[in-house]
Amino acid sequence: MSVRRHQSGWGKYLRLCYSLSDLALFDLVFALALCVSEPVDADDHKLLWVLVNVSYMAVLVRNRGLRHKDRTILLDRVVAEGLVNVGLHALFFLSLSEILSRSIIPVLLYLVYYAMMIVALPLWNVLSRRLVKNYRRRGYNFTRAVIVGTNRTSERLRDELNSDPGYGYRMLGFFGRRCDDGFGYGDEYVGDIDELERFVIEHSVDQIYYTESNDSDGTMQRVIKLADGNHVEFFLVPNADPSLGRGFDLHSIGSMTVLAGRRNPLKNPFNAASKRVFDIVASSIFLVTLYPLIFIPVAIAIKLSSPGPIYFRQKRTGYEGRSFECLKFRTMRVNKDADTCQATANDKRKTRLGDILRKSSIDELPQFINVWKGDMSVVGPRPHMLKHTEDYSKLITHYMARHIVKPGITGWAQVNGYRGVTDQLWKMERRVEYDVWYIENWTFLLDMKIIVRTVLNVFQGERNAY
Repeated sequence: MSVRRHQSGWGKYLRLCYSLSDLALFDLVFALALCVSEPVDADDHKLLWVLVNVSYMAVLVRNRGLRHKDRTILLDRVVAEGLVNVGLHALFFLSLSEILSRSIIPVLLYLVYYAMMIVALPLWNVLSRRLVKNYRRRGYNFTRAVIVGTNRTSERLRDELNSDPGYGYRMLGFFGRRCDDGFGYGDEYVGDIDELERFVIEHSVDQIYYTESNDSDGTMQRVIKLADGNHVEFFLVPNADPSLGRGFDLHSIGSMTVLAGRRNPLKNPFNAASKRVFDIVASSIFLVTLYPLIFIPVAIAIKLSSPGPIYFRQKRTGYEGRSFECLKFRTMRVNKDADTCQATANDKRKTRLGDILRKSSIDELPQFINVWKGDMSVVGPRPHMLKHTEDYSKLITHYMARHIVKPGITGWAQVNGYRGVTDQLWKMERRVEYDVWYIENWTFLLDMKIIVRTVLNVFQGERNAY
């Protein structure tokens, strides 16, 4: 069997470059910290340098390899990774010092060093990722990939690989038993499996993605053998329906491997507890400090604008499909359609004050009471009226999946422009798509990112706030 030539260039050393640059950053910042903290004895000085470097090696071992394996990793995950690594380094550093039974780390040096690293490493991680993505967009450091299969999953995978040149994939074509007329990328079909090995060798293919679902003729075993013999990475892509989650959790039952149909990081007790603690702290601070200052003038203005209560109370669908009473400042005249009809741009039910409250999102602020009570979270999928849940659950396949977490005052869909009226089905489909993505990719930093973007949107003005 012929062996393919290896890809030239420094791309295969990228992970090593990332990790060496991280190590250099730990050393550089330590040198800066030494300059601004109290002096250290010469002997202790040398030992501290050793501990800095050994602690970083321990972080690498704990992470089971070099960082940035995933080319499409999100910025908030890059930041989270940096913060975790700084924390681990601090723990290893302190532990090694204690094992040596020597108090060689001055408290000021320790605090200054890690205060600087908390800022420096996440920033460097983001910057280095940006640099590499820009480098890839210019046509360098790419991975040559082929797809075995000509089905809907193959089409979706091809779209993802080509969605951003910064990911660094170069899709070379499709292989399969046949190419049906209905296949969306027939012009990129290269040939059947018999032609795959020659193509892999001639084009120095780096990765093979296998998407076929039926393997009665042993095709997958042939492709795996071909990949192993030519030092090509092989990936099996589940032929899953798009309505399933985009991320799967791997589990096992005895010797059997099973995939969970939807990832939910908030099922982790630590994640759920940290989110709830933040909700309690944030809502308590807001309700005790700012809310009284906002409530008094808004309440007086609402009473003067039209007859009716200060709060608008509406039953909405919450966690696990249970209904709860959602609070808002009243922005409309009392009407019989409030629980069935959404507000529109020129809705005659709205008061002049109500328009201001909606555009500034002040009308949503009473929902911090819902957060404090536990019905809602600061960040999560927006709660919909019961009528919408009844209607859209029949029209959108994974609509109810958005209720496996608590609803939020703001959410990923809202900061991406999908708020306000959903007068067309596709708008709700996109909102649900963003909500499900948020659930499957939740991190604490993602919540912080959404909060910051929400605040910025309030000051910039919400285009779809009716």
